[in-house]
Amino acid sequence: MTKQFILICLLISFSKISIAQEMLRNDPNRPTDKISKALGVTQQKFIDCFHNVKPAPRGVNPSREKEHANKKILLTCLKKANSEITNDKLDEVMDKYRPEGRLRERKVKPRD
Repeated sequence: MTKQFILICLLISFSKISIAQEMLRNDPNRPTDKISKALGVTQQKFIDCFHNVKPAPRGVNPSREKEHANKKILLTCLKKANSEITNDKLDEVMDKYRPEGRLRERKVKPRD
């Protein structure tokens, strides 16, 4: 009986980890409907393209190498759906819909 209980507990734990990892990969914190509309692709296409991106955990800044690798994955996939998407457009849209986006980190110069 005890071995069965431990086995069930382990299965439940692994299931929770798997679900959490899948949620992170699909990044439910992003408004995929708005992002996809701004990029001119379907919401499902954006989600599918984002599936192979590995975002840094919330509150952690990814290395430049990781950021470039993720962007290459996302941009390459999205361009297959809409060849008019540029690197700058992707940056603009993604920065708009994430609080930690690069545009929000820039300091605004005060006017003289």
